[in-house]
Amino acid sequence: MTRTDYPWLLPSAMAEPDGPDGPDPTPAGKPPRRTVRDWVVDTLAFLAAAGVGVLAAEAAQQAGNAEAVVVADQLVGAAACCALWVRRRFPTGLAVVLLVVAVVAPVASGAAMVALFSLAVHRPFRPVALVGALAVVTTVAQPAVRPDPTTSYLVSAVAGVVLVLLMVGWGMLVRARRQLVAALRERAHRAETEAELRAEQAQRLAREAIAREMHDVLAHRLTLLSVHAGALEFRPDAPPAEVARAAGVIRDSAHEALQDLREIIGVLRAPGDTDGPDRPQPTLVTLDALVDESRQAGMAVVFDNAVADPATVPAATGRTAYRIAQEGLTNARKHAPGAEVTVAVRGGPGDGLGVEVVNPPPAGPVGAVPGSGQGLIGLTERATLAGGRLEHGVTRDGGFRVAAWLPWPS
Repeated sequence: MTRTDYPWLLPSAMAEPDGPDGPDPTPAGKPPRRTVRDWVVDTLAFLAAAGVGVLAAEAAQQAGNAEAVVVADQLVGAAACCALWVRRRFPTGLAVVLLVVAVVAPVASGAAMVALFSLAVHRPFRPVALVGALAVVTTVAQPAVRPDPTTSYLVSAVAGVVLVLLMVGWGMLVRARRQLVAALRERAHRAETEAELRAEQAQRLAREAIAREMHDVLAHRLTLLSVHAGALEFRPDAPPAEVARAAGVIRDSAHEALQDLREIIGVLRAPGDTDGPDRPQPTLVTLDALVDESRQAGMAVVFDNAVADPATVPAATGRTAYRIAQEGLTNARKHAPGAEVTVAVRGGPGDGLGVEVVNPPPAGPVGAVPGSGQGLIGLTERATLAGGRLEHGVTRDGGFRVAAWLPWPS
């Protein structure tokens, strides 16, 4: 949706807003098709101008003017009223002509006032001010050219000037109100557009968060499946107990992967706060279980947890630390199978929480391992959003190190 969907919001429409009788002509000069409202408004304007013209004709006849002058006034007044039907196309020119004609033919005064009002609605201040000044001059000159015996010149001139100011002020008030309405519509349209953009951005961020969460959870489980399935493939003659143990790990890992996936998808349907108790998120307390699970899968893991009470770590910080350790163990299992991995957690309130996962280089050649490195990129972003930092890279001896620092308020 663009501004062109609302033609009244375009700059040309702001400069010449719709008058009381419908939209202005198109830029090419061709008037748009009249609506029922246009016909009603034009008819009322014609009747109002004609009523004023009839009163002016009766006053001219009572003033003792010749019959030919009275007939000429009536013909000019009728032509002036009929000319109001084209005021949409020529508002400025029509107003100037009718104001000049009204000087010698008071019967056209009603049509001149309607044209002046329409001009004030359709055009900006400068042309309205110029034509308004002309209207004041013609209104003051009219009693001198066609005096009314029943009214003094001063009263007629003052009444005419007041009427001109009233028409111009009323028309400019209508114009200002319509500009205000157009501005409010534009603001509402902009607010709707911005709300849609914010909603789309929120959806995109939610998708990215879910994708990171699914990667962090499933990569660990699926790596276990891959390790044990590979062991069964390359050792078909393994003892039955070892085969049964590997098959059990595969079954448990597949079950837990499905359970984790089901819980993550369930977050989308869960009402309320995303950090509420319904959301199944690990913390630093569950890091022991993660290490035990890796050991059961055959990894050699040295776990050094120097945090006295892991339960006191903030939930968000504990989740981030858990995901970092999980990703480090997953990468070590894939890229350095059989190597001893060290997981160290240190810190306290006010000092922050440090998480480090280090593994030495693999003992032998490692085949191509699928992966794009998106896990470490996501963890770096996650740590940064949490107010901390994460570093990762190859160590001097050819191993790999992942180290992160997370804030822990005192």
